[in-house]
Amino acid sequence: MLTVGLTGGVASGKTAVSQILKEEGAYVIDADQVSRELVQPHTSTWNELIRVFGEDIVQKGGSIDRKKLAARVFSDTQQRKLLNQILHPRIREEMERRTREIGQKDPEAIVVIDAALLVELGDHREMDKVIVVTSTEKQQIERLKDRDGVDQEDARKILSSQMPSEEKLKVADFVIRNEGSLEEMRRRAKEIFQELKRIAVQKKDRAESQRPFK
Repeated sequence: MLTVGLTGGVASGKTAVSQILKEEGAYVIDADQVSRELVQPHTSTWNELIRVFGEDIVQKGGSIDRKKLAARVFSDTQQRKLLNQILHPRIREEMERRTREIGQKDPEAIVVIDAALLVELGDHREMDKVIVVTSTEKQQIERLKDRDGVDQEDARKILSSQMPSEEKLKVADFVIRNEGSLEEMRRRAKEIFQELKRIAVQKKDRAESQRPFK
C-alpha cells in the first residue's frame, strides 16, 4: 500500500485533483468529509465544540454552523488552535483506521489523504509521497467569491490565515500548478498517478525482497 498526502491552499483545486485521482483508481480519504461526519449532532466531538465555542454555533436542527465557526477561527489564531486541538486527533485517528481497512482489503492500494492542513499539522511526515496543488492568489480569491459567496476582503483574510504555498512546496514530491485549463490539470494529475503506481510496485517488491525465507 502507498499512502499519498494531497494538499494545497483554499480554492487551489485540490478537490478536483482528488476526484481525478479517484477516477484513476486511487482510494481517497477526505479529511473535511471525515470532519463533517465526526461533528454530527450529539456525538462527543459535537458536544466538545459546543462546550468550547458556545451554543451559537449550532443551527436549527442541531448541526454545527460550519461557516460561522470558520469565520470565527479564521480571524483568531488562538480560536483556530483550539479548534485544531479538538478536531485533529479525532480526524487523524479515523483516517488511520480507514487507511488500515483499505490496506487489509487491497494491499496494493494507493490511498490519497486529501487534507488542507496536512503540512501545518505535520502529517506529511507520515506519507510515502506528497502532492501539493497551487494556484495564483487572484484565482483563489475569484473561486472563493464564486464558490462560497465571500467578498474580496474576507477572501484575502482566509488566504492570509493559511500557510503560504511556498512553504508547502518545500515538502512536495509532486506539484500540480492549477493555473491553466482543467484539461492541463487533469493531464498532470493522471501523469502523477501513473508515477505513483510505479512507486507502489517498487515499494511492494522491496518489501517482498526483505521478507525472511520460511
